[in-house]
Amino acid sequence: MSPCTHLATKRLQLRRFDESDLDNLFTLDGDPEVMRYITGGSGTAKEILRRQILPRFVREQDLAGVFGFWAAEQDGSFVGWFSLRPIDGLPGQATLGYRLRRAAWGQGLATEGGRLLVDRGFRLAELETVIATTYEENIASIGVMKKLGMQFKRAFRMDSTELAAIDTAAAEPIEAFPGVDVEYAVSRAEWTGP
Repeated sequence: MSPCTHLATKRLQLRRFDESDLDNLFTLDGDPEVMRYITGGSGTAKEILRRQILPRFVREQDLAGVFGFWAAEQDGSFVGWFSLRPIDGLPGQATLGYRLRRAAWGQGLATEGGRLLVDRGFRLAELETVIATTYEENIASIGVMKKLGMQFKRAFRMDSTELAAIDTAAAEPIEAFPGVDVEYAVSRAEWTGP
């Protein structure tokens, strides 16, 4: 099977990451508003992106083009990324992730890219459930989850150690946010398609 390296929606082109995406990730993670609910606004050091995060984004790719990280472009410009990752120890379950540049907010792009990956997960990987999480005050991200048909499942609290272990960003250790994180999910039976 040849690897799936490109996907597309009406307005987005999703491609696999490569080493040339370092500056794209650095600019994305360097925006305090983008990182507000992830690290409290701190950016990710370029060296950490180069040595740890970007290699993981490149490495975590499956041949079918279902799981892994996807660089998102609109009209040839990098606007962020999407991911669908299996959950260790929970067969049939995966987690959806996304991070977009501020200029791409409010256009429905997160929903569009998320819908593509969730649909592929249910169709091609025969997933039973896809989840997504965010901080309770991230109303825009919760809106995306709801538009994807996800329902609230639970609230939970991450401590500073868990926050520091997030593998898609890195910053100086921070205190845990005062509120809670929320998890939303959609099952195969609930999925209405693209």
